[in-house]
Amino acid sequence: MRPLLDGLRRMGRYPSALVGLAIIFALVGTAVFTVVTIPYGQALELWRGGDVWRMHPVNARPAWVDRIAGSNLPRTIVVSSDDAVIEEEPFVGGNRLRIPLEFDFDYDGFPSELNLFLTSSHTEREPFVRLTWETPDGRELNLGGRRPAREERVSISQDWELERRLGRVPHVGLFAAEPEGDGPPEVIGGRYRLVVDAITFEADARVDADLVVYGRVHGLAGTDHQRRDLMVALLWGIPVALAFGLLAAVGTTVTTLVIAAAGVWYGGWVDAVIQRLTEVNIILPMLPILVMVGTLYSTSIWVMLGVVIALGIFSAGIKMYRAMLLPIRESPYIEAAKAYGAGNARIILRYMIPRILPVLIPTFVTLIPTFVFLEASLALLGLGDPVLPTWGKVMNDAQTQSALYHGFYYWVLSPAALLMLTGLGFAMLGFALDRIFNPRLRTM
Repeated sequence: MRPLLDGLRRMGRYPSALVGLAIIFALVGTAVFTVVTIPYGQALELWRGGDVWRMHPVNARPAWVDRIAGSNLPRTIVVSSDDAVIEEEPFVGGNRLRIPLEFDFDYDGFPSELNLFLTSSHTEREPFVRLTWETPDGRELNLGGRRPAREERVSISQDWELERRLGRVPHVGLFAAEPEGDGPPEVIGGRYRLVVDAITFEADARVDADLVVYGRVHGLAGTDHQRRDLMVALLWGIPVALAFGLLAAVGTTVTTLVIAAAGVWYGGWVDAVIQRLTEVNIILPMLPILVMVGTLYSTSIWVMLGVVIALGIFSAGIKMYRAMLLPIRESPYIEAAKAYGAGNARIILRYMIPRILPVLIPTFVTLIPTFVFLEASLALLGLGDPVLPTWGKVMNDAQTQSALYHGFYYWVLSPAALLMLTGLGFAMLGFALDRIFNPRLRTM
C-alpha cells in the first residue's frame, strides 16, 4: 500500500486534483445535508406533487434570475384569515363573519394566478360567502357569491364571467389601473383587500380563508408545471446520482478485477471461457438493452443498477487487467508465496490484485460520472425511476412540457449544470491521479 499512500501525498502538487476534490466534497456534503434535512419518504411525497405545493406558482423562474436582471417581478403572497381581524355578528341559528384579507403589492409586474382557499366547519348546511375586491385607488369589485364545501378552491383567475367584465384575465384586471386607450395595462402598487363576507347557518360553524397571490419567481430553482419546487429534485438528485455512479463503478470494477485475476491465475479453460464471454459481452450495446429492460420490465433505478453491473462484469476492462496481471503471475514473490503454502484465493486477493490497484484508481474515479450520465440519459429518455426526483427526470419533464420553447431555460440548465459539475470534479481528480500513478505519465 506504500505506493498508494505516496501517490495520495503527491496529489497536493496538482491544482486540478485539489479543485476536483473540492467539487466532490461539496457534492458529498450537499448529499448528506439533503438526506438529513429532507428524508427519503418526505422527498418522495414532495415529488409526487398535489396539494402539498398548492401555495406555489406554476412555472416560476428562480428569484436570483430576477435580481440579476434588475427587475422586480412579483413574489408569492399568502394572506390567511388566522392573521386577519375578523368581525363577527351572531344571530339566532347562525353567525355573520367579515374577514378582510389585506396585503401590500409593490411589484412591477402582474401576478401569475389568484386563488382563494376556503375551509368550512359546518355539519349540515353550507355557509354562503360573498367576495369583494378593493383596490388602492378606492374601487370595489364584486366577485360574486357561492356556497363552499368543507374545503374548496376558488380559482379567481379562471372566473370567465369576471374576465368578461374586466376585459382581461382577472389576475391582471384586478391589479390594473382603469384602461386608457389601447395601451398595455399598468399595475397599481399599494394595499389591496379581499373582503370575505360569510354567513353560517350553524351557531358553531366557522369559515377560514387563505388568499394566494402567486408570483412569477420562486426560490433558488423555480417551479415546474406541477408547482413543485425544483430545488427538491436538484438536491435529491445529488445523492441519487452519486450512489448510482459509485455503486455501479464499484460493482463493475471489483467483479471485473477479481474475474480477470482468477482467469490469469488458473489459466487453461477458465481463462478461455472468461475471454470468450468478454468478447461476446463487448459487442452487446448497453443502452439499447437498458431501454428494452425499462420498457418491458421495470424502470426502477435498482433494477437498472443491477443490469448495468451485470453487463459491466465481462467488459473490455478484463482484457486490460489480464495484460497487467500476466507479468505479475510470473513474479518471484508469487513463487515465494506458493512455496510457503499460500492458497489460490490468498494469492489472487492478497498478492496479485493489490499490485495493480494504484494504476486502476484513476480509471475507477473517472468511471463514476460515466454511470451518473448513463442514469440521467435513461431518465431523459423517459426510463427513469418514476418515484425518485433525479436530474434526468427534471430534464425529461422539461422536454415533455416544451420548457425551452416557452422560455423556461432554468428548468433545463440547472440539472445540466449539476451534471457537468459532477463530471468535471471527477474528471479533474481522475486525470491528476492518472499522472501520479501511471508510470508512463509520471512527472515527479
